[in-house]
Amino acid sequence: MNKRTLAIFAALGATTIYGLNHTIAKGVMPEYVQPFGFIMFRVIGAAFLFWILSPFGPKEKIDRKDYGRLVLCAFLGMGFNMLVFFKGLSLSTPINSSVIVTTTPIIVLILSAIFIKEKIGSRKVLGIAIGLAGAVALIFFGPSLRDDAPNIPLGNFLLLLNSVFYGSYLIGAKSLIAKYHPFTFMKWLFTLGIFICLPFGYRQFVQVDFANLPFEAIWRIGFVILGTTFCTYLFNIFALTQLKASTVSAFVYVQPLVGILFAVFMGEDSLTILKITAACLVLSGVYLASKKPKKTLKEPFY
Repeated sequence: MNKRTLAIFAALGATTIYGLNHTIAKGVMPEYVQPFGFIMFRVIGAAFLFWILSPFGPKEKIDRKDYGRLVLCAFLGMGFNMLVFFKGLSLSTPINSSVIVTTTPIIVLILSAIFIKEKIGSRKVLGIAIGLAGAVALIFFGPSLRDDAPNIPLGNFLLLLNSVFYGSYLIGAKSLIAKYHPFTFMKWLFTLGIFICLPFGYRQFVQVDFANLPFEAIWRIGFVILGTTFCTYLFNIFALTQLKASTVSAFVYVQPLVGILFAVFMGEDSLTILKITAACLVLSGVYLASKKPKKTLKEPFY
């Protein structure tokens, strides 16, 4: 099996893990751990794993001039992003989460136009409008609550806010990712994330009854730490060494499919006409907004 084929499997594996995560993480909250306490598991576990792995990368120091950007990326990508995602997931449903999270490419496009003046063509504008219409439909026209989802509209709004924070993180981290080895970048990012999330998650973290956690909760927490946080990043990094970034990003279309099928299979969520329609709108919007325009060949001038 050549490296390109392995890279495709790596990208597929990462997006599959993300798709499964919506249901698996939801199954822990709030019975065994509250959402902010769950984040402490994630940042502490990932920081530990990346520090163990860091000796296998180059020895690098972060330039003093990059401290501010690194801290900002930690707030956006390891702090605010995770806080609103897990809180939103605890209030909403796995299917809503897996659909709304795919608006990230649209959010990145909007933020790029605002902050780095990237031009947006008419097709991308149409894609943004269609994709956001799907997300808004879930927020305002879906059911307001379920037994395991006490405030679905607020949860969906927080999930959309997660896309805003994560999109901002991607833009802010772009220059740092190009400058530093991934192991160096991620170990410091998650270490900072511990201190950022500590004021929010400490009380919920220490309230966890560690001695009496059932296996059901332990394997789900382990999946989020090792799978969703650690492995997905490594899989995507390897995929990017062999595939174009646009090719890797296209795997985002698989995530809601996996998320929806797994949630329904596990009996954690159900399909409705609204959810199907919203998913189609979001995926169509992401496709239109992300698709590169075809290059037109000029006729030779004789």
